[in-house]
Parts: sequence; C-alpha cells; structure tokens
Amino acid sequence: MSFWEYLNTRHQQLLTDALQHLSAVLQCMVVATVLGVVIGVVSYRSGWGGSLAVSSTSTILTIPSLAAIGLLIPLVGLGVAPTVITLTLYGLLPIVRNSIVGLRGVDPSLVDAATGIGMSRLARLCRVELPLAWPPILTGIRVSTQMLMGIAAIAAYASGPGLGNEIFRGIASLGSANAINQVLAGTLGIVVLALLFDAAYVLLGRLTIPRGIRA
Repeated sequence: MSFWEYLNTRHQQLLTDALQHLSAVLQCMVVATVLGVVIGVVSYRSGWGGSLAVSSTSTILTIPSLAAIGLLIPLVGLGVAPTVITLTLYGLLPIVRNSIVGLRGVDPSLVDAATGIGMSRLARLCRVELPLAWPPILTGIRVSTQMLMGIAAIAAYASGPGLGNEIFRGIASLGSANAINQVLAGTLGIVVLALLFDAAYVLLGRLTIPRGIRA
C-alpha cells in the first residue's frame, strides 16, 4: 500500500489523533503561559529571583521527556494526566525567561510617567509593562509550542492522546506492510500542526502588537 493510499484509508483516525494532539498542546500551552508569566512577574525585579526562576525551569528540560512521563505514571496513572503535567512543565522555560527579559526591558521612564499620573502598581503592570513586554513573551510562547509539539508525541508511551500513537504503532510493527506509513503519517502530521500553530502566532502578533513596537 502506498503512503497516499494509507492516508486515504486511515484519514478519519489520523484526523482524530491530530485534533487530540492539537488540543493537548493548546491546553497545556495556556496553562504554561499563565504560570510562566506569573513567575516572570513575581521574579523579574529581583536579580536572584529571576536567576532562580530561569535555572529552576531550565533544570526541568534536562530530564528526558520519556523518563519524566515514566516517573509520573506511578503517581498519576496512564493517559491524559502525565501528558498534561509533562507538557506544562516543559513549556515553562522559554515563557519564564522571555517574560523576565521583556519586563526588565521596559523603559523605566515610561513606568515613572505612569506612576506620576497616579497609576497603581497593578495598573502599571497591566497597562504599561506587560503590553510592552508582550513581543518577547509571544516569542517565548512560540518556542515553547514548537517544543511541545514534538514532546507530545512521547505521551503515547503513557497511553496519552495524539499522533504519537501512530508513530509508536509503526515502530512497534517495523517490518510489516504499513509500519513506515504509520511513522511517516504521524511525523508529517506533527510538522503540519507545528506550522499551523506558528502561522497562528504570527497572525496573533500582528493583531496584538502595535506597529511601532514591531518596528
């Protein structure tokens, strides 16, 4: 069976796996973004606090993703739980780091001006600092998403959702007629999803970043 014939006969299952993969990454990115920005906001004013936040989240990436999922299985079981926890933790570093860099890069004179017109600390953060720090934060989100698209495939090891199941089935049946087709379909599906995500982030940046800041 050719690759195109395989896609034609398995398109419904592949579409289901792709939607599950997309959903898992999207939901974990939302959680990682909220946590990452909060950590950045809490730590960016302190030199040691920022260093601790970055070093702590970077340490997570030194743990092989397969090992991390394997260690979580006895604690939370198989399926969605180890997938969500692993993806969320692995997505933190670029967002935390870029949040700290972006917030530290805000012009102090703009913050002083906001203080001078009576803005509270929370108002300055929400209306001045975070909007100006948004471009690097968005870049961190894009990097995290690309990382998680690949890592999410490993979740199939713990019976997680997504296109990784197609890849693992192909690897487990190497030598059979459709083994290569399965691996190729899962891999190409992840690449296509990653490109779609990145295009969506480019559009989001154009809609949310003022032209003057982009320039």
